Amino acid sequence: MAENTTGAAQGGKEQKPAGNPITIHTQYIKDLSFENPNAPESVALQQQPKINIDVDVEARTTQDQKLHEVTVKINVKADVADKVAFIAELQYGAVVTLNVADEHRLPVLLIEVPRMLFPYVRKIISDLTADGGFPPLMMQQIDFADLFRKKFAKQMDGQPAGNA
Repeated sequence: MAENTTGAAQGGKEQKPAGNPITIHTQYIKDLSFENPNAPESVALQQQPKINIDVDVEARTTQDQKLHEVTVKINVKADVADKVAFIAELQYGAVVTLNVADEHRLPVLLIEVPRMLFPYVRKIISDLTADGGFPPLMMQQIDFADLFRKKFAKQMDGQPAGNA
């Protein structure tokens, strides 16, 4: 007689789901903005601008519970002396399907998917600043695991941290 066993019944170890853990169905720019409020003087600046980059990641599950949207938000502000050189804002999204255990869903959505999207985000920001008349801004790799830990700590303090 054949026996159908799963998970804990097979030696106490839970089986990993078969297939790719992450499937990216589509990637897209949700929102893109570039401001050069002090042009043409700002593009002729001889000083190195002070650049501030803010990063956030959000995830949500669609109504049918099968697809997830992950959005990487980048806000860049460059200042020289007391003037704004440029402001760049990008929201870059992806629709994904996950094939992971439920306890790994949130870390995969907020760490692994953004890590996969980051090369595209970096290229868009680089091209945007270059097209705006400035040297291309080459962002360093972002530690999405650290961002996740910080966001999770905020959630534990009672502040919202995404709705994935």
